Amino acid sequence: MTGASKPLPAVLIVGPAWVGDMVMAQSLALVLAEQRRAGSIDVLAPAWSLPLIRRMPPVREAIELPVAHGELALSARWHVGRALRPRHYDRALVLPRSFKAALVPFFAGIPERVGYRGEMRYGVLSEVRALDEQRLTQTAQRFVALGLEADAPQPPAVPAPRLTVDRLNQERLLRELGLARSPGIVGMMPGAEYGPAKCWPIERFGELAARITRGGRQVWILGSEKDRPSGAAIAAACAHGAVNLCGRTRLEDVIDLLALAPIAVTNDSGLMHVAAAVGSHVIAIYGSSSPYYTPPLTQRSTVIYRALSCSPCFARECPLGHFQCMLGISVDEVYAAVERATATAAAPAGI
Repeated sequence: MTGASKPLPAVLIVGPAWVGDMVMAQSLALVLAEQRRAGSIDVLAPAWSLPLIRRMPPVREAIELPVAHGELALSARWHVGRALRPRHYDRALVLPRSFKAALVPFFAGIPERVGYRGEMRYGVLSEVRALDEQRLTQTAQRFVALGLEADAPQPPAVPAPRLTVDRLNQERLLRELGLARSPGIVGMMPGAEYGPAKCWPIERFGELAARITRGGRQVWILGSEKDRPSGAAIAAACAHGAVNLCGRTRLEDVIDLLALAPIAVTNDSGLMHVAAAVGSHVIAIYGSSSPYYTPPLTQRSTVIYRALSCSPCFARECPLGHFQCMLGISVDEVYAAVERATATAAAPAGI
């Protein structure tokens, strides 16, 4: 007679602080579930990201970390950790490499606390792993590898993130924003939270939108409140057919709207990863960052990247002042990519 099988561990993921990284973190949760490395998976993360995490199967619960980005907030972290103790997590996977990111699992008394070597955090982590940047070249690979055994083959396979879509919210948005369903919708995301070196010029987005809408298609411009002026400039370049939605939607609304866009044209940004995760064909424009480090995790993508000798610099603004990584990308080239994607585009694969 065999004994009862050992229950799968309860896992807490300490999530990153950027939209794109948070989307890529779903790949880790998928691997934990698919390989039966977790019985339950919760994610501890900033308040802004909770609606995003709630769209990520197989995550059970999104737990708020009520501290500002970069803030130590030792007392707040202690209180969150103490509040989590009754949950009896078996393992914590700490994705950020800062000392403070490891504090909540330590205060929660989680016995296994795993993270990469970064800031000095021996003691607060029970297992500090060296990060092999030559083998783990992509952010998503690093996240997934942290959930596997330390001696597992690298790089690991990375399942594509797939966000769920709220159809009722989708219908509400169409009604309240005065939008119409169409197979010709092109999502356009001209912003990038990290900085202007990641942004293709707004006037080129405007010219591109004008060409797209002249053919009878719609352009939905999506972004945060700070992107509203850019969205307005792009819409103003079009006689009709372009709608500036920047600042008019929540993050979870953008998920549902992008699920209606067969094509999305975007800088390397958090919304690029959202578009990939709902099934849009992503046309991704890279400047100061690298498509080898944070690519759109989808087979339905076109990457436009100059790979100059100074790229990627990962700077917020061009340190050399010429910005050729972006200025060298023409409207003609991006429009041609849109046309090729249009010829083969299917409906987005949002769940």
